[in-house]
Amino acid sequence: MTWSFMLSASQIVFERYFEPVFLPVNFELGGGELLLVTGANGCGKTTLIRVLAGILHPTSGEIDNGFGVMAYVGHYLGIKDDLSVLENLRFMRDFLGTSSLACKEIIQQVGLSRVAEQQARTLSAGQRKRCALARLLVSNSRLWLLDEPYSNLDVEGTGLVDEMLRKHLESGGACVLATHGAHRPAWGRTQDYHLVSGAAA
Repeated sequence: MTWSFMLSASQIVFERYFEPVFLPVNFELGGGELLLVTGANGCGKTTLIRVLAGILHPTSGEIDNGFGVMAYVGHYLGIKDDLSVLENLRFMRDFLGTSSLACKEIIQQVGLSRVAEQQARTLSAGQRKRCALARLLVSNSRLWLLDEPYSNLDVEGTGLVDEMLRKHLESGGACVLATHGAHRPAWGRTQDYHLVSGAAA
């Protein structure tokens, strides 16, 4: 089955203090595909994900998002500390207008049922990451942008991310995932993209 176009980047450049952070980026991503962005620390993986998410604007080049709606989870998890896990997800669900989704079921899927009523500030680093990842399921988005999704997770949490990715990609979704770790998702339709620092130019 051929899935629809999701995201492309053509000669994307982002400059900081008039110097390119990374060498020009080019790729095309279709539904059911994973783009795995790797590279040395400091090469600009986080910056690239933020550019693709629209948080930063590229200095030059073009980004074409075929679906328009995307879900982003980065280093800054975007969790409200004074709200419980359940309240955080309900807030995001209502903000996105996906009110038909059952937050309690999603919380169970990510293994946070025991702490569903706890304020986010009381959670461990791994639990906070799971809470942020749950937003992917609340968003109902076909395109995911993930920056180091395995950080702060144990073996069980790593398996959770892999399972979430598998279901998302099998359903025709797409994902750009940046990582510097040794673990990589086992997905056949994976494009490897090694990002090179602009200092190498």
